[in-house]
Amino acid sequence: MVGSYDIQLVGLSLVVAIVASYTALELAGRVSEKHGTVWSWAWLVGGAIAMGTGIWSMHFIGMLAFHLPVPIAYDPGITVLSMAIAIAVSGIALFVVRRPILSGQNITIGATLMGVGICAMHYTGMYAMRMSPPIVYHPPLFIASVIIAIVASLAALWIAFQLRHQHSGFAVLAKLGSATIMGLAITGMHYTGMAAAQFAPDSVCLAVGIHGGLGTHALAATIGFTTITILAITIGVSALDAHAAAHTARMADSLQFANEQLRNLALNDRLTGLPNRTLLEDRMAQALARAQRSKESFALMFVDLDNFKPVNDTHGHRIGDDLLKAVAKRLTGSVRKSDTVARTGGDEFVIVLHELQGTPDAAMVGRKILDELTRPFFIEGRELAISCSIGISVYPENGKTVAMLLANADTAMYHAKRGGRNNFRFFDPEMIAQTQQASV
Repeated sequence: MVGSYDIQLVGLSLVVAIVASYTALELAGRVSEKHGTVWSWAWLVGGAIAMGTGIWSMHFIGMLAFHLPVPIAYDPGITVLSMAIAIAVSGIALFVVRRPILSGQNITIGATLMGVGICAMHYTGMYAMRMSPPIVYHPPLFIASVIIAIVASLAALWIAFQLRHQHSGFAVLAKLGSATIMGLAITGMHYTGMAAAQFAPDSVCLAVGIHGGLGTHALAATIGFTTITILAITIGVSALDAHAAAHTARMADSLQFANEQLRNLALNDRLTGLPNRTLLEDRMAQALARAQRSKESFALMFVDLDNFKPVNDTHGHRIGDDLLKAVAKRLTGSVRKSDTVARTGGDEFVIVLHELQGTPDAAMVGRKILDELTRPFFIEGRELAISCSIGISVYPENGKTVAMLLANADTAMYHAKRGGRNNFRFFDPEMIAQTQQASV
């Protein structure tokens, strides 16, 4: 007995297969992104139902497109069983692709289970016809259908894994192209399996006599329409979820940016971008703790600009601010990246020099800073000349606390100014006595 096909239903089955494949690619991404969340299993179950319904509907419509010279119907219970198999197979597929890493062993096992499951769904649906004598399958074509199902499943899982986190315009086109290929593969498996079926000349369909047996074109069209609607709704929900996820990600990025801005405002000088007093105190405390552990030295340098006030008075605060930015850049360039340059206010800066071998290291940095700041500055076409006075205190010789080291560096800086400016001085205890005598 030779059958024939309704070309319109064949076309509908192909469309449903492509839509189901695209839905599978979308759901793979959603299920993967929800992995580990409260709704993880809900998305997995819902995705399996939507995806399984689409695959089952394609096969069911394909079987309804097949006509024999005798009336054909389908046993409702066995038909529902075939749908349950399709949903279970879809659950396996989504479970596999939601894993963070897809190994060769995992994808092979998953593809084999999925391919065998699709074949089981197909041939269970064929059995729902309840043919007498039973359908006999041509072995080479039967084996070919199983191989096609496994290979198609392997390609589907690999593509779904690769595209699961892609939501760009190019990704949509890639998913459409991949869904078309997957849809053709799924229908290829189905019609290969149908070609393997051999019906005896005197066959009859026992399902026709079953109450409520399924077998009309209207039913096929209804299933196709309903399935496409379900899949369309699923894709729509997935798209909305993707949009919400993207919006949430943008909001998180904005919040992170705002937090970084607030942190910068709290810890950095607004004009120069250098650490402010708050961050400087933390850096000095860290330097002290590190020096105590390693038994090494570190130094504090108090830098005060010479002749800065005349620049402000003559050229205005805008030029003065630009000059301070340029000074900050030169100071930063004069020390190592591990050191700290901070602005404590006005034209005053503090430098923390870590891990010194001794006072000669600090003296070398002091001379470098003097050379850098005595070079002319060019601000908006104006040539400006300034210098600086530097006071230096070294741990532990000049103090064992941050407060003492900072006060002694400040004292040394004032002696550098009184000594003619444009130089640096190391703290010496005699400076305190000289300061006290000068103030009497």
